[in-house]
Amino acid sequence: MAVRARQFEEFAVDVVYDRRDSDVGVKMLGGFMLVLSFVFDGIVRARCWLYQQRIFRNQPLGVPVVVVGNLTVGGTGKTPIVEKFARSLALRGRHVAILSRGYKSRAEPSYRRLWRWISHGENPPPKVVSDGQQVLLDSAEAGDEPFMLARNLPGVVVLVDKNRVKAGQYAIKKFGSDILLLDDGFQYLSLRGQHNVLLVDKTNPFGNHHLLPRGILREPVQHLRRASYVFITKSESQADGELRETIRQYHPEVEVIECAHRPTYLHSINNGSTRLSLDDLRGRRIAAFSGIATPESFEKILRSLGAEIGYNKRFLDHHRFTPEELERFFTRALDAKADLIVTTEKDAVRLPSDLVSPIPLYYLRLEIEILSGDHDFDAAVSRICFPRGSFTHSRAPFPTDNEEDTDE
Repeated sequence: MAVRARQFEEFAVDVVYDRRDSDVGVKMLGGFMLVLSFVFDGIVRARCWLYQQRIFRNQPLGVPVVVVGNLTVGGTGKTPIVEKFARSLALRGRHVAILSRGYKSRAEPSYRRLWRWISHGENPPPKVVSDGQQVLLDSAEAGDEPFMLARNLPGVVVLVDKNRVKAGQYAIKKFGSDILLLDDGFQYLSLRGQHNVLLVDKTNPFGNHHLLPRGILREPVQHLRRASYVFITKSESQADGELRETIRQYHPEVEVIECAHRPTYLHSINNGSTRLSLDDLRGRRIAAFSGIATPESFEKILRSLGAEIGYNKRFLDHHRFTPEELERFFTRALDAKADLIVTTEKDAVRLPSDLVSPIPLYYLRLEIEILSGDHDFDAAVSRICFPRGSFTHSRAPFPTDNEEDTDE
């Protein structure tokens, strides 16, 4: 039963991303999804309208809030952007806290939530993934992205809670945070953001332009007008006239920054102190696996570095690897005579800490390189660091009581 459920989930994801040739099954499921997409579209538009009309209100917290998110589900390379912003802000002396919902993190047991509801008990505080001094939770408890950010950003507080307003208040009171980074928060309208950073994947900007579940959009494309800055990610070179024209069509004044996710080195999972240069991939036969939204981009990078992928395995996004799955993968990698096994950094945090691989196992480290708009990025960080300037030049996602809504 579990195998069939996983197979259907994989089939449904392929339909959403249009990876399957059109046949009867694809058309039937796609048609059903399309109907649900129209319903979801109406709900999303109604919700945004209620916030625009101030019927629903977004709450300010008294410190600058930088929202980083996207219009689509998964695959835009959000975590390295959040990391770059947090590091840049911290280097300028700000006390940064990252607020995440902790997607796929371990949830509180249902019986505890039920008892708290019955007894009118207080809600638990946010999960503290990092207090700025040390990492306190693993990826299973915190979620993949919060754990990665906590591990890579010493000195930065990382909190997980579905209620980001509560998490922000906690960060300010408990840790003295004077700037908040809202991770994956473009759709989280309850917290007022002063700067909205919207990421657009150059390789697949808006999918098939359908909303979930038939497409990958969380909101209609025209909602990018709420962005203060648009980052075009996964660019191999500067300038994409058609994509920029689409962005300008909906938001003529927005600042556009184009960037690439550049591989920097291979980091050993078996031996944490060992690194290999990217040149070590050239001409090597490798095995690769990934559980990310867009595995094609990871595989493309490996091939561009000169690696020959003798065996490759794709899992669903955020997949938790079982010992049996890893054992089968290692067997196939040995059969393929692979010299190395390479995965993504995001997948590496979900591997068991006591994992022993029969073949050297590494993850590929990616970092952000600004291709165009570097001045705009530095200006954005400086503007955020200066509280008065950040509020003066901000573009709030929805107007305050004294502002007029200029959106049509």
